[in-house]
Amino acid sequence: MAAQGITNDEYKLFPSPRNRHRTIFLYRVFLPHPYMLIDMESYGLKGKYSLFGACRLADMKMGQLVTLELPEDEVTFNARFIPD
Repeated sequence: MAAQGITNDEYKLFPSPRNRHRTIFLYRVFLPHPYMLIDMESYGLKGKYSLFGACRLADMKMGQLVTLELPEDEVTFNARFIPD
């Protein structure tokens, strides 16, 4: 069964099947790496998070969107994320 897409004012999103939460949280990081495997559990985040395949509507750029419940998790993710 295909994943249901979610469209808002900024993105067209496709939830990762590995998400525990399918919520779009307040803190967001767009990653222009559509094919990179991102193991969210390895970042040691304190709050809830979700990962989506994403198309940024402003420029139609493909990538992934990480959404995070806590602002400190956004800082942690940005500090630890190293693209391939």
